Amino acid sequence: MSRKKTIVILILSILGVCAIFFAWYKYNFSMDKAKSFSINDSNYPTKLLIATQGSEFKNALTNQVIDYFKEDSIYIQVIDISQLSKIKSSTYNATLLIHTWEGWGPPIEITDFIQHQTTNLNKTVVFTTSGNGTNKMDNVDAITGESKIDDIRLFSNKIIVRLKPLLQSHVN
Repeated sequence: MSRKKTIVILILSILGVCAIFFAWYKYNFSMDKAKSFSINDSNYPTKLLIATQGSEFKNALTNQVIDYFKEDSIYIQVIDISQLSKIKSSTYNATLLIHTWEGWGPPIEITDFIQHQTTNLNKTVVFTTSGNGTNKMDNVDAITGESKIDDIRLFSNKIIVRLKPLLQSHVN
């Protein structure tokens, strides 16, 4: 075999191994889609949007936040982050974004949503999970942590503290 042919085969082999690795990584570590649902009457004047990804931790965290606010006159809508581009955020008194830092940054849906929220960013609470528990977007005052089930109450309390002032001034 010629030297040129050997180099081409080597490069293609390396690319193939990388493609297999990335597919394996995406399959094993990407987030599930969150189920969309709503709580309470959509005619309530106070509205909370929760955009999240699906995982045991994020589902439990979402449920803790819902359990805290569901007895109030607050309409709560839960969606997967992939649906954020279809949402008119000005319809909501507060938005909670729950996402995982994937590789080297937040999911593109989160980045796009934040970039288009120049006027409504003060109504947005962000919770970012990552392996080391400290990654977050620049210029976003996010709550950060690791996805540890034992810490659900700690993080839900931090989220609730930030959401309460955004919602309570509107609750009847």
